[in-house]
Amino acid sequence: MEEQDHLKNATSQNTSRNGGNNKKPRMSFTWVYIVIALALGYLFFAGDDLQKSGTASKNITYTQFQEYVENGYANKIVANKDEGTARMYVKPEHIRDVFKSGVEQTGKQPYVQTEYGSPDKLEEFITQQKELGNFTGELSYRRSNDTLMQLFWNVFPLLLIIFVWMFIMRRMGNSGGGFGGMGGIFNVGRSRAQLVEKGGENESKVTFKDVAGQASAKQEVQEIVEFLKNPKKFTDLGGKIPKGALLVGPPGTGKTLLAKAVAGEADVPFFSMSGSDFVEMFVGVGASRVRDLFRQAKEKAPCIIFIDEIDAVGRARANNAMMGGNDERESTLNQLLTEMDGFGTNSGVIIMAATNRADILDKALLRAGRFDRQIHVDLPDLNERKAVFKVHLKPIKVDKSLDIDLLARQTPGFSGADIANVCNEAALIAARHGKQAVTKEDFIAAVDRIVGGLEKKTKVMTEEEKRTIALHEAGHATISWNLQYANPLIKVTIVPRGRALGAAWYLPEERQITTREQMLDEMCATLGGRAAEELFTGHISSGAMNDLERVTKQAYGMIAYMGMSDALPNLCYYNQQEYSWQRPYSEATAQLIDQEVKRMINEQYERAKQLLLEKQKGHAALANLLVEREVIYAEDVEKIFGKRPWVSRTEELLTSQEEPATEQPETEPSEEQKA
Repeated sequence: MEEQDHLKNATSQNTSRNGGNNKKPRMSFTWVYIVIALALGYLFFAGDDLQKSGTASKNITYTQFQEYVENGYANKIVANKDEGTARMYVKPEHIRDVFKSGVEQTGKQPYVQTEYGSPDKLEEFITQQKELGNFTGELSYRRSNDTLMQLFWNVFPLLLIIFVWMFIMRRMGNSGGGFGGMGGIFNVGRSRAQLVEKGGENESKVTFKDVAGQASAKQEVQEIVEFLKNPKKFTDLGGKIPKGALLVGPPGTGKTLLAKAVAGEADVPFFSMSGSDFVEMFVGVGASRVRDLFRQAKEKAPCIIFIDEIDAVGRARANNAMMGGNDERESTLNQLLTEMDGFGTNSGVIIMAATNRADILDKALLRAGRFDRQIHVDLPDLNERKAVFKVHLKPIKVDKSLDIDLLARQTPGFSGADIANVCNEAALIAARHGKQAVTKEDFIAAVDRIVGGLEKKTKVMTEEEKRTIALHEAGHATISWNLQYANPLIKVTIVPRGRALGAAWYLPEERQITTREQMLDEMCATLGGRAAEELFTGHISSGAMNDLERVTKQAYGMIAYMGMSDALPNLCYYNQQEYSWQRPYSEATAQLIDQEVKRMINEQYERAKQLLLEKQKGHAALANLLVEREVIYAEDVEKIFGKRPWVSRTEELLTSQEEPATEQPETEPSEEQKA
């Protein structure tokens, strides 16, 4: 059935391409191959049995054979020297004597067959019987049908291999691009790039209006489109068209979306292809597809080639052959380098590529003359997040009172894909509650759901565990509220969410640089939960595992990478080499780094305990309020400790809202994971 459906689809595609004029179904040579194979098999297995159709025969001993000849039963004798057998055809009048049945049952020429030892003895016996008058027929010889069998065994395997190969290639051709028959084997090395043209079948509907934020990146790619539309504007001043542009940035920032916008805005052909499309199990296919891609691009120049996730083929080549480099991938990369800036010319062909791993790309790929420009597509800032929200809120029915500025402040560090996910999740939450429009509360719940995970109010906890978690989270809140550079507190909860038993939610400042004092305050606030457990319960638990992990990584980064240690000032041991088996410092330095990390963390831990002892009453009140209400907000902490003397601009904007209890953003949770 699958083969029949495949043939029907191929027939309908052929009819549509020919304008519906050819109504005859396409002929499949598969059945021809099957008929030929069956015919050869029939000839092989039937052989001489075709001559025996409807004729009786039986095997006898050589003694019986002699008796039949002596009795005059033989009409003629046919011997086969190769097989050492002889057939005696019985006279019609003696058929009943030999077969005990009439001509109607045995046929007109029944025979008996026997094996003889020597042809000379057989001829001597027949000559003797002729002289005696017992045999008046003829003795003839025949050769066995070895020629047919040898021909069959020599030709049939070859025909079988050809049949299987053509069947596989037909399948590959049809699945790869609609090319059937022998075309499939030649289409393996063809480029699979998708051609996007204005007015074509795959025309892109995305334009620069659909790309919010990323002003500098948009300006760069718009200039490429403008050059293709009006090259005289640039060439009059002596400028040359750039060979390539590489879009670099974290996942979800809109690199592929920018490429789609270029395809939608450009009046030139746009070839889109993924880096993994060059890699196949066949040797040499990747390089062949690169050549075919650039050949098509030259024919349609001026045009743009876009390669998404170029790190699939552009990874740096290994210097050591023992590293196990992929020769097929490297040959594909070499062909790509040659096509981009080799001996030949590719005038009018611009290559765009996207990756979030630019550090592993080959240096030859990034040099001037190949990818002339590296366009950084970074995470959006506050104003860019507002623009992204406006784009993604267009298809959503939102409440008129929704404040987009507040949503942008609630989502620091979110990429464009994250913001799209927030909008979609908010719409789902509103629909789940049967609302007619998506409100501010739905967006807050969506942010909480994405950042912290799903609430698990049904998780069973003892009163002692609940009290310990409340003291832990209250420790985070107390320390962060009373430190100048700690992130502003937004909300604290002891409701299990995701893998966390509780969480303290903050709104970090969007800084371009971070000072040592700011990092130490954040480290102290992170250790506040473990310090509160030790001080007020007398024991420590596994709930601080995530806090300790974050603090340890931060301390190592400050000392080994940023030179923020008194014992190792102004030193950076960061190593960008991906395959590095040796640390860039000695064992003595490694021991000193470990000592400095322990000292820094212990100092901040003691600082946190000292601050908690000073604010013991407020901490206890905050913990009791958490046990009672499970969720508290910044205004609840303010009633206990008073206003913070260090109010940031973000906090001023948040406190200016009418309903702060429902407007607190949830970002960068301090998750307390189970051991």
